[in-house]
Amino acid sequence: MFGLTIRWSLADAPKGTLKALRAYVEDESFKRFAGLEGLRFKSWRAVKGQWFEGTYVFVSDDARQAFQDDFEDRAADAPGSKIIGSAPMTIEACEIIAVVRGPAGFRSSANFERSSGED
Repeated sequence: MFGLTIRWSLADAPKGTLKALRAYVEDESFKRFAGLEGLRFKSWRAVKGQWFEGTYVFVSDDARQAFQDDFEDRAADAPGSKIIGSAPMTIEACEIIAVVRGPAGFRSSANFERSSGED
């Protein structure tokens, strides 16, 4: 499978950036990627104060390359870059070796459980 990881640093991001990123994913980004042709899977991951990233799995290397080329052209102006205040620190293609769905299942969701009061 054909993967791509795009990562931004949150080290110098203003307070409240992760909260703003969550709202953006829930309100806009999730819907956009749910309909992206050639995309098998996307996850949004973060470590507060360290980094925020999107991880993508595509049906083909051509689909991955087309998305990567388009994103690289507009990376500095992407919504995530505007919210964070900087362009991504890495845009990296990768091979996805395997994906497994555990016995608890998996659901597609614009947000997952988190502690109340998290930034």
